[in-house]
Amino acid sequence: MQRFDVIVIGAGAAGLMCAIEAGKRGRRVLVLDHAERIGKKILLSGGGRCNFTNINASPANYLSRNPHFVKSALARYRPSDFIALVEKYRVPYHEKKLGQLFCDHSSKDIVGVLQAECDAVGVRIATARRVRDVERRDDGFRIATGDEELLAQSLVVASGGLSFPKMGASGFGYELARRFELRLVETQPALVPFTLDGELLELAAGLAGVSVEVDAACGRQSFRESLLFTHRGLSGPAILQISSYWKPGAAIEIDLLPGQDVLGWLKSRRGERPQAQLKTVLAERLPSRLIEQLQERWFPARPMQHCGDKLLQEVAERLRCWRFTPAGTEGYRTAEVTLGGVDTKELSSQTLEAKRVPGLYFIGEVVDVTGWLGGYNFQWAWASGFCAGQVV
Repeated sequence: MQRFDVIVIGAGAAGLMCAIEAGKRGRRVLVLDHAERIGKKILLSGGGRCNFTNINASPANYLSRNPHFVKSALARYRPSDFIALVEKYRVPYHEKKLGQLFCDHSSKDIVGVLQAECDAVGVRIATARRVRDVERRDDGFRIATGDEELLAQSLVVASGGLSFPKMGASGFGYELARRFELRLVETQPALVPFTLDGELLELAAGLAGVSVEVDAACGRQSFRESLLFTHRGLSGPAILQISSYWKPGAAIEIDLLPGQDVLGWLKSRRGERPQAQLKTVLAERLPSRLIEQLQERWFPARPMQHCGDKLLQEVAERLRCWRFTPAGTEGYRTAEVTLGGVDTKELSSQTLEAKRVPGLYFIGEVVDVTGWLGGYNFQWAWASGFCAGQVV
């Protein structure tokens, strides 16, 4: 039986960060992953350029049953800390928007940084190695993989969530938590496109490929970013963001002209362009394809001079508050992350160790912490992995 100080299950962002930090402390570390290579989700992220952090990351950008849980980790490992690591290896990067940092070239650069750091501190990585069984013993944890058995004083679960099953995502981390009688918060797809049905689906399919900046709201939460119509429903950053706050049956409200005095503008244009068609005026601020579709459903075809105040008010209100109920989401197949996971009440916010199972740690996406779109989930991975790495 091979013995290690620390075994990390999962060679993703959180797992590799934890392994690096433990290795710096002189711990003998083994990282196991069922995939053939490390960092598969990192490689896929950001359209292949990896949105590796967000300079604005704060506790307010995360969803959890306990919103205070993230404070300790985020305070101890900040975006500037990971930026310093990226700059150490001279990886070129840029801010795209809203504090989102991307590699200039490729996500492979981030995986390369993590691999180099693992090599520097002697972390051993074993890929294509599926964990078959885990057992707690007096002297640590016994991990069975295929025909070999391993023993570790500390076991770190960084196996991720259920998103992107084609990449091998599974509920392994949740199953392991149940085995040790740790509570779970119900999981669901997050940062995921909405599906529509009936007339709404016809509308979206007819506009597939059209994008427009909107304010998307669900309850008290809202996001102002772009919306993208698809053959299945709605996507784009605004929709992905608000999907994390949506529950089946809840309504979504879309402001198609956010921050604008639509009624005042329409009245002004009526005086300036009385003979212009209403749809022609609306196309000054919204895609013409969208206006063509909406005219068939929301307002009549007539020149501006024949549009009374009541009609213009109705048009303005409809554009400012398009309210509908999604049929559902595209599910884990296209979800960026998984909402829910190991209940934070079961874990120390400072070390990520299970309170009732000494030596067992859960980090990254497997925990009930979900960030906004835009590098926040990577920052949680780095921060939670860093904190666990200081003590395992």
